Amino acid sequence: MSKLRPEYTIDRLHERQQGKLPGLLGVHVLELEHGTLTAELTVRSELLAPNGFLHAATVIGLADTACGYACLAHLPETARNFTTVELKSNFLGTATEGTIRAVAKAAHLGRSTQVWDATVTDPNGKTMALFRCTQIVLY
Repeated sequence: MSKLRPEYTIDRLHERQQGKLPGLLGVHVLELEHGTLTAELTVRSELLAPNGFLHAATVIGLADTACGYACLAHLPETARNFTTVELKSNFLGTATEGTIRAVAKAAHLGRSTQVWDATVTDPNGKTMALFRCTQIVLY
């Protein structure tokens, strides 16, 4: 089982996202512990779909970033990186304002793959999306 790598701090994750999609979305990591990562973003008009509700890609961006950062921080010692090989989302609700939160939890921390689940909640704490991704570990 992979261990949390101490060099991947919350500050380091925030530095990595500057000028990249997570930075543009406004993803903010709140907590990183063994087997879990919590992140949030504030809903703003640029992140809405033309119908006025939060764009599904915004929700996926938050969930995928939370899982990706968690995977990075849990890579086996000799691994160089990872990439996503599969993801799935179920949408149960939406938001038009406030801050949404994703909690990523490890389902499998293997040497060749990792599987992460994220639950995304709306500003009231109600589940709005369930997300799962599989990452391949690169050596």
